[in-house]
Amino acid sequence: MITTGIDIQPTLENEEVALLPLQEGDFEILYEAASDPKIWEQHPNKDRWKRDVFRTFFDGAIESRGAFKIVYKATKEVIGSTRFYDYNEVENSIFIGYTFYGIKYWGKGINGNVKAMMLNYIFQYVSKVNFHIGADNIRSQIAVGRLGAEKIGEEQVEYYGEDPKLNFAYEIKNENWKSKTRFK
Repeated sequence: MITTGIDIQPTLENEEVALLPLQEGDFEILYEAASDPKIWEQHPNKDRWKRDVFRTFFDGAIESRGAFKIVYKATKEVIGSTRFYDYNEVENSIFIGYTFYGIKYWGKGINGNVKAMMLNYIFQYVSKVNFHIGADNIRSQIAVGRLGAEKIGEEQVEYYGEDPKLNFAYEIKNENWKSKTRFK
């Protein structure tokens, strides 16, 4: 939990999507978006499509106080989730992650759009953003690379209520993001 006055759960939106603070009452609608096993094939926990496993994921999202539901504005459909987490005041850094989208929204540029909104917002407050990407999650590794994030290491990450899994750690610094005009 951030105590420095940074709001890690603002409403963010552009012409395509809205990131709205995740609420306890959003479980069913978010689970509907998450219940396809194909979404989780490359994620560290491949069983998140199961209701009880997703419930643990959702509870962690609520507890983080930095999670969003992603709404596709044209249809008003909840299409996924993402979050800010693990703010580190000493390093002036924060993580973005736990992101997923319904498969019918893959390949449409939505992830880059969402991450750009999040990065543009949070870089007002921090000097670097980190990502934990599952070692087998090639899609997400490519996606953060397109944002300009660089792989800085490997570590075992214990997701909320789950066993530790090997993740690659990525980082993007504010000055590097500012130089990437593609996402502004």
